[in-house]
Amino acid sequence: MEHTAITDTYRALALQLTCHAINQATDRQEARNMMHQAIARISSQIAASLAFIGSDCRLVVLPEYFLTGFPLGEPFAVWTDKVCLEMTGAEYEALGQIAQKHRIFLAGNAYELDPHFPKLYFQTCFVMAPSGDVILRYRRLNSMFAPTPHDVWDDYLAHYGLEGVFPVAKTEIGNLAAIASDEILFPEVARCLMMRGAEVLLHSTSEVYGGQARSPKDIAKISRAIENMAYVISANTAGIAQIPIPIASADGGSKIIDYRGLVLTETATGESMAAFAEIDLAALRRYRRRPGLTNLLARQRFELYAESYRQAQFYPANTMLNGEVDRQHFMQTQQQTIEHLANLDVI
Repeated sequence: MEHTAITDTYRALALQLTCHAINQATDRQEARNMMHQAIARISSQIAASLAFIGSDCRLVVLPEYFLTGFPLGEPFAVWTDKVCLEMTGAEYEALGQIAQKHRIFLAGNAYELDPHFPKLYFQTCFVMAPSGDVILRYRRLNSMFAPTPHDVWDDYLAHYGLEGVFPVAKTEIGNLAAIASDEILFPEVARCLMMRGAEVLLHSTSEVYGGQARSPKDIAKISRAIENMAYVISANTAGIAQIPIPIASADGGSKIIDYRGLVLTETATGESMAAFAEIDLAALRRYRRRPGLTNLLARQRFELYAESYRQAQFYPANTMLNGEVDRQHFMQTQQQTIEHLANLDVI
C-alpha cells in the first residue's frame, strides 16, 4: 500500500556506509559494474535497517560519494565518461527500485551529466519519492574542484531558473531540500532553501569526524538548524576504501538535528544505522508560527543585507561558459579571487 497521506511524524535515517571508490576501475564497464555492486549492498543494508527501525521510517539519507568516491587526479574527460551518471540512467533506475520497494524517500549524492552542458558534470544531490521518481535535483553551488551552476551561471539560469538552483520538494513528509558536503559551511545555501519553504535539510557528506570535539562542520550543522528552524539530517561516510588515503579519514558522526539545534541522534564510526530519529513536522510548524524572541524566521530583515550582497564581487561567475575545463582552472580561479580581495583590502 502506497503512503500518500500527509505525515505529521515519521522516522528518518542517516545511513552511514563505507564508500567503495572506483578510481582503480580500468574502464567504464568495470566502473558501472562496481556501482551496481554498491547499489546491491545498499539495498540489503536499507532493508535490514528498516526491519529494525520500523515501518514508520519514511526517509533514508545516503552519504556523499556512496557510489563512486571522488576524483584523484583523473583527467576531466576520463572521470566524466567513467563515473558520471546520466539523468535517466540505469543507476538511478536501480536506486528508484529501492525507494519503490520500501516505500521510502531516498536521498543521496552523485556525479551527474546534464545534456544542456555536455562538456561538464555536476555534483548532484537527489531525492527519490516512493514512486521511484527523482523529485529533486540540487547541483552543488560551492565546490573546490568540480563545476557548479555558478560557473555557467547565465546559461544555467536560462535552462532551470532560480527555483532550479534552490529546489525544494513539497511532499507528504515535509518540504525537503538538499545541501552537499562542505556547503553546510555556507549559510546562504540553507537560507535560500528556507526562503522557499524548506523544513528538512538533507546533508550528504564525507568528512572528518571530531567525536566530542565539534568540528567546524558539526558546528555549522547545528547553526543551520537553529537559524533556519529546520531539521538537518546529515549522513557521513564510514570511510572510503580502495584509495591511497587511509580508509577511516572520513568516518563517523552521522546525525539528526532538530529545528532547535538539539542533536537527536548521532553515531560513532563504522557502518551504522544507529542515526535515526523522529521527525515531528507538526511540532516544527507550531514552532515556526509561534510569535516571540525565538522565532528567528519571522524576525529576518533581508533588505538590510541585499545591497551589500549585490555590490560584493568575490568568486566570479561564468568562468566555464566555453565548456573547456582542466583541473588547474579551479585553483587558478581561487588564487585570482584571493588576489582580488586582497587588493580591495577585504582580506
